[in-house]
Amino acid sequence: MMFGGLPKTPELRLTLAGNRHSLGLSAMRLPVFFTALLLSGFFARIPSQAMDLRHALVVVPGDLSGPERKAVQMLVEEAEKRTQIRWPVLNAWPSTNATVIAVGLARQLGFVAGPYSDSLNSISRVNAAEGYELHTLQTNGQSAAIVLGADSRGVLFGVGRLLREMSLDIGSAVLPDSVNLASAPKFPLRGHQLGYRPKCNSYDAWDLSVWEQYIRDLAIFGCNAIELIPPRSDDDATSPHFPRPPMEMMKGMSQLASDYGLDVWIWYPAMDPDYSNEETVAASLKEWEEVFRVLPRIDAVYVPGGDPGHTQPKHLMNLLEKQTESLHRFHPKAQMWVSPQGFTQPWLDEFVDILNREKPDWLGGVVFGPQVRVSLPVLRQLVPSKYPIRHYPDITHCRQCEYPVPDWDTAYAITEGREVINPRPEDEAIIFRRTQANTIGFISYSEGCNDDVNKFVWSALGWNPEATPIEILRDFSRWFIGPVQAEDFAQGLLALEQNWRGPLASNEGVETTLGQFQSMEKAARPTLLKNWRFQQALFRAYYDAYVRRRLLYEKDLENRALERLARAPIDGPIRVMAAAESMLERALTERPAADVCQRIHELGEALFQSISMQLSVSKYQAIGIDRGACLDTLDFPLNNRAWLLEQFGRIRKMTNETERLAALDQIVQWTNPGPGGFYDDLGNPAHQPHLVRGPGFGRDPGSFESARLDWEEDLVQDEEDEKPAGARRLSWVDHAESLYDAPLRMHYENLDAHARYRIRVVYAGDAPKKKIRLMANSGIVVHPLINKAFPFALQEFLIPRSATAQGSLDLAWYGEPGLGGNGRGCQVAEVWLLREPPNLQDAYEKP
Repeated sequence: MMFGGLPKTPELRLTLAGNRHSLGLSAMRLPVFFTALLLSGFFARIPSQAMDLRHALVVVPGDLSGPERKAVQMLVEEAEKRTQIRWPVLNAWPSTNATVIAVGLARQLGFVAGPYSDSLNSISRVNAAEGYELHTLQTNGQSAAIVLGADSRGVLFGVGRLLREMSLDIGSAVLPDSVNLASAPKFPLRGHQLGYRPKCNSYDAWDLSVWEQYIRDLAIFGCNAIELIPPRSDDDATSPHFPRPPMEMMKGMSQLASDYGLDVWIWYPAMDPDYSNEETVAASLKEWEEVFRVLPRIDAVYVPGGDPGHTQPKHLMNLLEKQTESLHRFHPKAQMWVSPQGFTQPWLDEFVDILNREKPDWLGGVVFGPQVRVSLPVLRQLVPSKYPIRHYPDITHCRQCEYPVPDWDTAYAITEGREVINPRPEDEAIIFRRTQANTIGFISYSEGCNDDVNKFVWSALGWNPEATPIEILRDFSRWFIGPVQAEDFAQGLLALEQNWRGPLASNEGVETTLGQFQSMEKAARPTLLKNWRFQQALFRAYYDAYVRRRLLYEKDLENRALERLARAPIDGPIRVMAAAESMLERALTERPAADVCQRIHELGEALFQSISMQLSVSKYQAIGIDRGACLDTLDFPLNNRAWLLEQFGRIRKMTNETERLAALDQIVQWTNPGPGGFYDDLGNPAHQPHLVRGPGFGRDPGSFESARLDWEEDLVQDEEDEKPAGARRLSWVDHAESLYDAPLRMHYENLDAHARYRIRVVYAGDAPKKKIRLMANSGIVVHPLINKAFPFALQEFLIPRSATAQGSLDLAWYGEPGLGGNGRGCQVAEVWLLREPPNLQDAYEKP
């Protein structure tokens, strides 16, 4: 096995006075070397001032491995970028009292440690895989910083930690005088998917130099694996941004990872239509073999069971057994992994049966990720213990995904979209802590650098699960932004996540966040203004504030328009519709915050130039609006203007004035359920009093037992009139949903036990072809599995008297049982529970 089990020993946490970091190493593995340093006093503490590294010399053994040499190169180059100081590298301890940075394997470094050689060689040191020690010491007037690695990766990650501990600025390099720590990772697998393909919102424009810098950035924070994507996947064959052909780039990225000693995984979908056909299998073997042959390093291949691909488990496993044989001809130690992604319940049962009955030795492990229809703890119970489980968490999407932003305001969902710049440090920490216990680690699902902060949060937590989001963000900011504005930027990233909490209209913190970032922007050096990570956060702060200002403005316009419509019985339908239409059109003719809008577009251009982010289809040739092109959705309507204008057109065609008045009254009274009735806008957290939410995101981030909110994906612009297609009400854009076979529930109290009720409902969502059924009180059928109305429309059903005879009512919607795919389909947008007037109580028959 490539990956061993997790440490069984309790973790010992030590904190030194004056040191802002705790030590994360198993108590049984705590190096004798570290203990001896503290207890013997062999090295005197450096005086209270920080260690000055401006004139340091880097000392390393002469027989470093390739990855170890890369680690030293990384140390020298990354420090030089920030300080404009180039440290010389020596293979022997200097004869002078120059400050030294000594780097190497714990078992080798003593041989070049000059006056410290005998002591270092006689002491047992860190031995946990990928672990390292970091020490500052001083004796006889000489200062030194020591990086001791347990292995080559330990050297790499120790160097990364040293760089993060330093304060580096132009002409300045200092290290706190109290750095004495030992650390090793909790999880053996900590990686990220880096897919060079057209679907991504930036990756497809990166050349190898950019990839090396990004891989290096990730390694500095403890990432030990990357996942590549083959030339053929569910993407277009090419991209207008590609600097190299896909196979050439894949080979180059594999080599880069190998140079740094990192694992290389391949996400390899099996997309051909029929793997029960021997000719199809033969063609697939030939195609995959070419990839296996060309790549210099492969440690594992992960084949998703779906999205894309749709192959019955028995045929899929037969294919993968043959592919494993082919893989081993070129990479004998590489493993084959598979996920039950997208499987129906019968297919999941078949897959689990194969694992338990056949126990194939060629299979390396099982992957849990999006579209697996059972939770991770349940999957762990189903899968034999011989197979480790790897997590494939979706950290890149904000909606229609594995872990959508909880209770995201619809104004954000339809403007910022699925792949907006999305630092979610607190959410990602919740997801990590609720899911990782049953895994050997993770390789995240990413489709661009929009999720950059999330990658570093996961990498840091994979190393030390006890780290807090703010500690991680401070490390991130100190390294990527610089020591001067590190704290401000770290707090700013937290504030960006808070921008997405609760109803946007009442979230005044959005303006505070913008003000904080504008202060940073004003004080920033030119080099920082060109820093793409700074640009990303700045872009989001401006974007959030612009959306909020538009929301407040456009909601006010709609309210004023509805006031006009309410005067229809007095002023007449035609006149009030004209007045309302004029009011609504001000959203186009009198736009708010033009200066903020302009700055957003300027930052969009800056991000295209700095890191190739494609935030527009028309301007930057993004592959689609839902692939991060949030400049194209920046001005989507945030009220019901489009729907209202469509309704006005319909009403104007009516020839009967009474019908017109009735139609306008329905619009004005849309959310009024009448006397004794109840209304829920299930996609709006502020207006869903009867929705049963369940455990919620904090306990159930994957929503296996909880209702969650989600949003439409197909709000695309019409090329002719530049208005959102479909003219949906905003209350139909968002909805509540349950996943797979779980029901979506509502509960009512204090009903009239003697009255008859009917339900009016709008079934919305992104799965209009999936059927839905409604039950009351667990056993009463309100309606069986039916097709949803599409285009979306009101549907009404009688509630049997027996369901409300006790003065309460439980409703439960169910999707089609056993379905695979993304599990979505049980999606409800609006619900009215209407109490019939007494004279109509017996006038209705059950549909």
